[in-house]
Amino acid sequence: MIENLQLAIVSVFELQTLALLALGVGAGLIAGAIPGFTIAMGVVLTLPFTFGMTPIQGLSTMMGVFVGGLSGGLMSGMLIGIPGTPSSVATTFDGFPMTRKGKPGLALGLGVWSSFFGGIISAILLVLMAPQLARLGLEFGPWDYFSLILFALTITASLAGEGKLLKGIIAGILGLLIATIGEDEINGVARFSYGNDALEQGFAFLPVLIGLFAFSQLLGDIQDRERAKKPMMETDAKAVRVEHLQAIKMIMSRWVNLLRSSLIGVFTGILPAAGGSISNILAYDQAKKASKTPEKFGTGIPDGIIAPESANNATAGGALIMMMALGIPGDIVTAVMLGALLIHDVVPSPSFITDQAVLAYGIFIAFFFAHFVMIALQAFGLRAFLHITRVPMYRLVAVILGYCAIGVFALHNVTFDIWTMFWFGIIGYGMRVLGFPLAPMILGVVLGTIAELNLSRSLAIDDNILLFVTRPWSLAFLIVAAYSLLFPWYQKYRGEKIWTLFFLPTLMILIAVPLWQMNGTVRPVVGVALALGGIYFLWRRNQSGWMLNSHIKGG
Repeated sequence: MIENLQLAIVSVFELQTLALLALGVGAGLIAGAIPGFTIAMGVVLTLPFTFGMTPIQGLSTMMGVFVGGLSGGLMSGMLIGIPGTPSSVATTFDGFPMTRKGKPGLALGLGVWSSFFGGIISAILLVLMAPQLARLGLEFGPWDYFSLILFALTITASLAGEGKLLKGIIAGILGLLIATIGEDEINGVARFSYGNDALEQGFAFLPVLIGLFAFSQLLGDIQDRERAKKPMMETDAKAVRVEHLQAIKMIMSRWVNLLRSSLIGVFTGILPAAGGSISNILAYDQAKKASKTPEKFGTGIPDGIIAPESANNATAGGALIMMMALGIPGDIVTAVMLGALLIHDVVPSPSFITDQAVLAYGIFIAFFFAHFVMIALQAFGLRAFLHITRVPMYRLVAVILGYCAIGVFALHNVTFDIWTMFWFGIIGYGMRVLGFPLAPMILGVVLGTIAELNLSRSLAIDDNILLFVTRPWSLAFLIVAAYSLLFPWYQKYRGEKIWTLFFLPTLMILIAVPLWQMNGTVRPVVGVALALGGIYFLWRRNQSGWMLNSHIKGG
């Protein structure tokens, strides 16, 4: 092992390999910052250039694009309110408001260093636990995926915000409805197309995302003529500095949020086809639920930046775990990397780490080191991006929409995607004016297709719906989903209603059931411990006479 590690270090730290890695990170930062130009597109465009390289050089280059793209999306998301990639959607919820408050340097610092720490945590897990963690992905069937997506959809209640629960649910259902337009992926039956060939293909996700977030935001910014003549930020860009030291201190003081979000990212990355678009929203939701001041989320607070940014970079580590340990692509990017391995006559398989030890350790090291390169390049890139926010809004809007239209058109080379961006921009603007939150709608669009696909697959394999509650992982997600729906009311009445005293202990007892049913030794033991803990807390509260506010002492 030590000999293979030494050979891998020598291979990665060759001058040419380091230069290619840095070039890849730079290209990824640019690709991530341009709305509509996805990380997957950046990696695919990089693939032809790797044909003449050695396997370690080619994969290091693509690894750089991967890591840079995940971090690059935060620049446009924070500074102009447009997520550069789907994996940076939740970053805009608090990153953009913090920038508008006159703290762009702090917002960018929090985003960059959260991405860095999330990636490093996942890199450590990648090296230490790749084979063990990858086995979790193999346990998932379509029933479990559907229940996971169902749990993710319950986040609609949290993303709606205080006093907007009904509007949030309506927005989420509208997003799910949009996801049903087009051909059924299983049976190929057209729905809600009304004979229109363009509608039969359905709405691509990125045009919808850019329209709802970018176009609607820009329309709101220029609706006032005087406001349109002003720059997005009144602060002089030359005076703005990325507050690295303060950001690191804030992140370290919120290490629980950082660790929890990173683990969510790794776990989501392990699940094939889940990806950063799910993990960043899941992490944001869990950070909000765990916060003592959830009402401040969406107003520009550090926790709302730390959670999604650490999660989306950690997702890359999870996806690589699947690729390295089992030869199964965790997402589109790792699927392209598997293709690159095949080009170099390296066959991905569960024995890849053993058979190709030097290359495997080289990928580990490249992924780890790419985050340090990303930090260095971001220091220059962020300052350049800050100058863009000094341009008057009406000029900036025209340029941004032009780039958005080009990026959207480049997806499938059809003008229908540009019209999709336009119409959803109008819809998004109308929803903003009427007070409807956009995040639940985006969640519905993202997850609707995945949920329907896995539901169809599960019923095609076996029409017994009891499998959704008899399979351990599916049951666990359904239990958590039910409690997630109730959580906003729990936060509201915590310490005021008797039923809130039962909330967490009963969750611990119920979640112990599927854990006890799982294979192995560790998870059943954890399940028994959770059940005993839940029973203990119920006993404590019974001993105290079910006094309100006793949850502070009893957990």
